[in-house]
Amino acid sequence: MNTSQSIFPFHIFRAYDIRGKVELLGPQLIYAIAHALADQLRQQGQMQVVIGYDARLTSPQYAEIIAAVFSAQGFQVTEMGCCSTPQMYFAARQSNGNGIMVTASHNPKTDNGIKWIVQAEPPSPEMIQQIAQQAYQFIQQTAVEIELPSTVHQTRSEFCQSYQHALCTDIQLNRPLRVVIDGLSGSAGCCGQGTLQRLGCEVTALRCHANGHFPDHAPDPSQAIHLTELRKQVLLQQADIGIALDGDGDRVVLVDEKGHIISADRLLSLFAQICLKDHPNHEVVFDVKCSSMVRQTVEALSGQASMIRTGSSFLRKYLSRSEGRAVFGGEYAGHYVFNDGRGMGYDDGLYAALRVMEYLSQLPGTTLSEVLSVYPERCHTEDTYISTYSTDPATVLNEIEHSGQQTGAKLSRIDGIRLDFKNGFGIIRASNTGEFFTVRFDADSPSGLNEIRHTFVSMLRDRYPMIAQDILNAQ
Repeated sequence: MNTSQSIFPFHIFRAYDIRGKVELLGPQLIYAIAHALADQLRQQGQMQVVIGYDARLTSPQYAEIIAAVFSAQGFQVTEMGCCSTPQMYFAARQSNGNGIMVTASHNPKTDNGIKWIVQAEPPSPEMIQQIAQQAYQFIQQTAVEIELPSTVHQTRSEFCQSYQHALCTDIQLNRPLRVVIDGLSGSAGCCGQGTLQRLGCEVTALRCHANGHFPDHAPDPSQAIHLTELRKQVLLQQADIGIALDGDGDRVVLVDEKGHIISADRLLSLFAQICLKDHPNHEVVFDVKCSSMVRQTVEALSGQASMIRTGSSFLRKYLSRSEGRAVFGGEYAGHYVFNDGRGMGYDDGLYAALRVMEYLSQLPGTTLSEVLSVYPERCHTEDTYISTYSTDPATVLNEIEHSGQQTGAKLSRIDGIRLDFKNGFGIIRASNTGEFFTVRFDADSPSGLNEIRHTFVSMLRDRYPMIAQDILNAQ
């Protein structure tokens, strides 16, 4: 491996985790990262850790390298084998809340990465950059050659069973439901299928066996095209609900009995309703990409609405430090965290689905689409990636901030620039990992959506015509 600083892949050490192309994550780098992680835990006085991995072909090999480093340094290591990230979080409770997960989540099969928690909390961006610097220094100073071990995927059923037991103790279904679950060939589907069966559901399972080849597509349920078979089977089986879990199971997308995909904004609103019913006047947290409907719902239910920057690690940290004031938090990307005295306090796609099912089971003769009818679908664009065209992102955002103050919109700089209008919002954010912006627009009507989009276009057209044109084309 070329160890010059220009070659070291600093860009894979992101705001929330480590993630990048497999060819960048060679055994030497994994070995160096493992040493840095061991130092980080030891500095916190921690000497116990659980280690799990997802369905990806290289994941068991990376996990074995990490486990060997920790064991050699005197840590008490529990190897979980192939599991979901929520299962790892759950098992970490037996190791002082310390856990490492080898996963690239919903990314394509060409990627891999690492997530971790220390004393039940995800690392801060500064802690992740600390790992990058230590790994770089380790590679510079160490000449050892590391070979990829010949480890194969293993599943240890005891971890799934204890996790299932906790979920089935928490969730009470008043009536059996007919469910279709799609594991998207990731590591969460098999245990998820078993959990639903233990709860007495009639289950149709799609792609619930871990397969790191991901023969159909990346394990990303946020892409509607990836849910074609799930939607079809929901209709064919006359199911009450469809569940799609991402590659490591911390995100979920739900489908109603009509085969319609339920947007995150609508689901967040329902979860706010569920949690605030038993905890009135408490706080509900959501990220800057969520629509104004979420805030309006929370406030209409006499809750306190709080908007924070995007990133599931920031969401979990906010909730854990709220001293019980915040009872629920969610992200537009499909991360949902319950903090209402139930649940696990971390993002678990299966648990979020189960809470919807529990609520639905309490309403005899009511369908999921009827439950959600009070939260109408929004007109919106998905996250759209737009090149910076070699501009300075900070300068562009500053100019939008200046121009936005003239629009009469409520302006937020929590994470990028967000402008809230009476009928919707627009947001533009600079990427942490590449030379592009992400933009998203939302409104209560198609005309309102176009109006908000054109407001952003007009602010950029003169000085940044190519960026303005890309925003105009955002779908």
